[in-house]
Amino acid sequence: MKIIVLMKQVANKDAVLRIGPDEKWINETDVAMQTNESDGYALEEALRLKEAKGEGEVIVCTLGPQSAKSVIKDALARGADRAIHVVADDANKLSPYQIAKAIADAIREENAELVFAGLQSDDASYGQTGVVLAELLGIPHGTIVIEVDRESLGESLRIKRELESGWYQWFSYKLPALFTIQSGISQIRYASLKGIMAAKKKEIREVTAAVEAFAAGQTISKVYMPLKTKQTQMLGNGDAKAGAVELVEKLKTEVRAI
Repeated sequence: MKIIVLMKQVANKDAVLRIGPDEKWINETDVAMQTNESDGYALEEALRLKEAKGEGEVIVCTLGPQSAKSVIKDALARGADRAIHVVADDANKLSPYQIAKAIADAIREENAELVFAGLQSDDASYGQTGVVLAELLGIPHGTIVIEVDRESLGESLRIKRELESGWYQWFSYKLPALFTIQSGISQIRYASLKGIMAAKKKEIREVTAAVEAFAAGQTISKVYMPLKTKQTQMLGNGDAKAGAVELVEKLKTEVRAI
């Protein structure tokens, strides 16, 4: 059983973000970076599947600059067996298709039975890379996975998906398949001292992303902080009933909510 886990480096959720001078992305100078939250849960599910099977290999794949190796080393320390680093500077300028295409070219020869990814990244939040990657690899995919039935692992795998309006769906997928994992699906393990020492000896294969060879299909025009505006309007002039009538009228004519 071979499982590939996609992991991304993003800005720390508590970092103070400032827009870069070109207004195309944030200024990442002196910004602390961390592993994308849902990707951490994807790694944990992969490790638990391997442990349940009693055999197999968990491979981490990261696309990004050299600094993204911190994400890889953390994953190796938690228990991943080896890693593939798709080196790409200015990865934030790449479209989901470009990222998926570069990753597909890097992992296709691995012929993995499973590919896990976080549901979406904490920075761009497109939620598209995993889905596009599945199409490029020619395998089925399931999104918003909130539970994995490890006992069902064989030629297929049973997973639970979150749908809209409080509905859920159990579905069995024939392998190979790709799943995007929701945050909070399990309890993430910490890297042990033994794991940190062992990570130093694990393989990290570098691949250069030839993203210039295929069109982006989209570009970022501008990144900006939303303007804070506050407008207070008093209704009814102190009369609750009159205020309620005015509110309903505004919801109908101005907001068009009813």
